[in-house]
Amino acid sequence: MSENNINKSIASNDSNLLSTSSSKRTQDKMSDDETTKSNKISKSGWLLKWTNYLKGYQKRWFVLSNGVLSYYRNQTEVAHTCRGTISLHGALIHTVDSCTFVISNGGTQTFHIKASNEVERQSWVTALELAKAKAIRAIESEEEEEDNTANVIPSEELNTVVRDLTIKLENLKTCYDLITKHGSALQRALAELESGEDLASKNKIVNERATLFRISSNAMINACTDYLTTAQTQGHKWSKMIQHVNDQKLHLEEMVEQLARQHSHLEQAAAHQGQRAHGAHGGASVTSPSDDEENEFYDAQEGASIASNEDTSFILKIPGPKSSQHQREMSNDEDDRSSSEGEEYNSQKVLVVAESTDQNVLNSADTTDRASIHSSNSLTPLNQKTSLVKRRTKVPDKPNHPLNLWSIIKNCIGKDLSKIPMPVNFNEPLSLLQRLTEDFEYAELLDKAAQAKTTCEQLAYVAAFTISSYSTTANRTGKPFNPLLGETYECDRTDDLGWKCISEQVSHHPPMAAQYCEGRGWRSWQEFTMTSKFRGKYIQVVPLGNAHVEFTANGNKFSWRKVTTTVHNIIVGRLWVDNHGDMEIIGENNATGYKCHLKYLPYSYFTRDSQRRVKGVVMDPEKQVKWVLNGTWDNKMELASVTSTSGSPENPVYRTSNYKTIWQRRLPPADCDKYYNFTTLACQLNEPEEGVAPTDSRLRPDQRLMENAQWDESNSEKLRLEEQQRQRRRQREAEAERATIEGRPYPPYEPIWFKKEKEEGTDNVIHVYRGQYWECKSKQDWSRCPSIF
Repeated sequence: MSENNINKSIASNDSNLLSTSSSKRTQDKMSDDETTKSNKISKSGWLLKWTNYLKGYQKRWFVLSNGVLSYYRNQTEVAHTCRGTISLHGALIHTVDSCTFVISNGGTQTFHIKASNEVERQSWVTALELAKAKAIRAIESEEEEEDNTANVIPSEELNTVVRDLTIKLENLKTCYDLITKHGSALQRALAELESGEDLASKNKIVNERATLFRISSNAMINACTDYLTTAQTQGHKWSKMIQHVNDQKLHLEEMVEQLARQHSHLEQAAAHQGQRAHGAHGGASVTSPSDDEENEFYDAQEGASIASNEDTSFILKIPGPKSSQHQREMSNDEDDRSSSEGEEYNSQKVLVVAESTDQNVLNSADTTDRASIHSSNSLTPLNQKTSLVKRRTKVPDKPNHPLNLWSIIKNCIGKDLSKIPMPVNFNEPLSLLQRLTEDFEYAELLDKAAQAKTTCEQLAYVAAFTISSYSTTANRTGKPFNPLLGETYECDRTDDLGWKCISEQVSHHPPMAAQYCEGRGWRSWQEFTMTSKFRGKYIQVVPLGNAHVEFTANGNKFSWRKVTTTVHNIIVGRLWVDNHGDMEIIGENNATGYKCHLKYLPYSYFTRDSQRRVKGVVMDPEKQVKWVLNGTWDNKMELASVTSTSGSPENPVYRTSNYKTIWQRRLPPADCDKYYNFTTLACQLNEPEEGVAPTDSRLRPDQRLMENAQWDESNSEKLRLEEQQRQRRRQREAEAERATIEGRPYPPYEPIWFKKEKEEGTDNVIHVYRGQYWECKSKQDWSRCPSIF
């Protein structure tokens, strides 16, 4: 840059340069202060909190800061001892009465809080809602910044920044040369001024030299500020990039370490298995794992049988009260933890022994029982009764769009995948609401349960129904679409299957769906939310929220929570799904005291058990086992009654009658691998239907485009819908902020067909069906439905 250009450039801005720089710094500081203030909404005060160990409300000091609500026993503990916290970005805030409100984060923590009066309660609820909105906004901003940082090309970014900094550095050098030149000239002028001759002309020269020196100095200040701003901006970005790379390195190191441990475990297990095989076969050779390095991890074979006596006799460990998911308190704070100190919860080991019976007799009994099950007029499985509506039996074939899953989610290690936008390439053309409806594919088991003679038998059929809901997950690795807030789905199959249900996405943070279904002599409802984490090698989905079924004839009610689902081989190999964990089905109302414990065994290559096996027992209020369940969640379940009991109360031995098959999976069409491995019912869930609500999943454009094999258009439409949803959320946040400033209450989002109520018999707040959907459909009155598509 030439000296003349520098002089011309800086002369025009000389008069306001310093004031502009000062003003900019002041504005930046004010902006930072405003941002900090908006993101750090603080409130503190005394409130009453329910504590489990005292079974009552206790006075606690609550502090709301940075999107987190914390509490202490007194104000002096704030500096050193926090008794419990709950993050608001994924919490539900519900007002119970004029003074009481509940904060829950989807099933793991719940605070029951009471204010001294209605004004104080409303003040806290408003502050909490606003803090939640701010926390969500801050997290999304950080995630967007992380995504932008992760998606840049380091070489291009680096070259651009270096080029900009080089130009600014040249400007600094030019300004330095000018300051040196004009400074020397000013010194000479001052020296000549001391001679005392022709003071007027010399004074003029000094003033000119001083002016040039001042201009050059201001230009230097301006260039330094510009350079510093650029360096600070890029430095922040580079630090984020470095932090991102370091985080990825740590995750990858943990993953490699985990893989090494698993590899060592597999080698030890293989060696142990080889030794046993060697001893059993008189020295037969065993192939080591290293002999087949290209071997992929596949699912177990379809149609695994439970025919052998080795499988029908088993040991089942039943956890004590502490492990029961329905007796587990959802508040994980110190007040509640102290209640369990010193208490012991003993588990019970149950040995089940099947009676030895001639195999031909056993097969005959099994066939006879299955025939009797399906001969009842009240049972109408899919395709066994003519529907009044002709329905489709398949969807368009899935196009061949190869895409590396690892390339998309490698930056998502440790994150909740339910909150991360994914391209439709990993989806299937069904929403989560429709996938929940698939739970009722074998609703005839509930019909059979409604006809059961005893509560224990009824509970056994309910248990089989809960297991049958996993039958389609074995080869369904596609991710369902995340429903938009207010999205609904109805499925009326009264004419052929005998049930109808309605589902709605009732919350976006945390994502939560509510469902209600009516059948022949029963009604079922559930509130479904989940956490999902990507661990590098696998994705784990942990369901939260409970499901319920109630039988109208006897008033028996049963509740349960779903088990964990894991998708394996994310990095390499074919994707496969496993369901594992413990499930307890608890009797309520007239069935209080009855319980069924089910054990979903995790998949293992080194076990004598059948893969995907489920085993369980049904117990009466006296804790005596009456029925035994045995089978696999992807094929069939068998049931046997207990004929005799022996052993000690701590380790009883139960002998059973012959097993009978109470549920058999209906295999999907032979070519279903061409269309997402859908069953016949799954193919019909997204079939266009007239008269549904305008918020119905069938009308979702991106999902319909994907089903029609228009994936590029579907991805574009999906982005539009997600951005539209974010705009609606920002609008609600802005309205909440205005209400807070004006000192008036702002009502939170309310679902259309469901409402929040306190669950009967517990302190949990759940979404229950408020009715009127089918009446509105008959009238075609959808005035209450928002426009979300």
